[in-house]
Amino acid sequence: MNTVIAGGSIATPSKIVCIGRNYARHIEELGNEIPDSPVIFLKPNSAIGVELRASLQGEPLHYEGEIAFMVNGGRLAAVGFGLDLTRRDLQSSLKRRGLPWERAKAFDGAALFSPFVPLSVAIESLEVQLCIDGAERQRGGVSMMLYPPSIILEELSTFMTLEDGDIIMTGTPEGVGPVTAGADFHGRVLADGMVQAEGRWRAID
Repeated sequence: MNTVIAGGSIATPSKIVCIGRNYARHIEELGNEIPDSPVIFLKPNSAIGVELRASLQGEPLHYEGEIAFMVNGGRLAAVGFGLDLTRRDLQSSLKRRGLPWERAKAFDGAALFSPFVPLSVAIESLEVQLCIDGAERQRGGVSMMLYPPSIILEELSTFMTLEDGDIIMTGTPEGVGPVTAGADFHGRVLADGMVQAEGRWRAID
């Protein structure tokens, strides 16, 4: 089983629960419809990776920076930066045919995470920032979400058991795009401008 770092210890998430279409401007940039309820999909433990790849099976991968939470005791206990990787062309093809997204979203290495830190600030103050080669490409916060973390947790509890160590990825703001081999990715979670968690990756072929 793949692991992540949380509070200086090793954690083994049983699953990653992802929220799609949670920022209005990201919905607009992909030409999607605004959902009436949270869009929820899963990534398995095997999707957790450590290397940022630029392509898979000849198809470019797209990046999506996100605020990620780790669950403990049924609550949001820790926060980290998450990088959701997507086979965008394949996802678009699957969506057009009304088919599930797993092939485009749940492949091995499709989720990268910074170390998680105990959640000690107001959730409403959190922002995600992604810089590529030193230039800011994505920035968005809880205040911009259609469904904030408290609502997401409430919705998930109506039909799913969240095990200790499970991760919730809360969606991505506008600015997504293809990963370029050799590019330096620096993702951070901020609270009132102060860094809470961060991770760095250099993209490989």
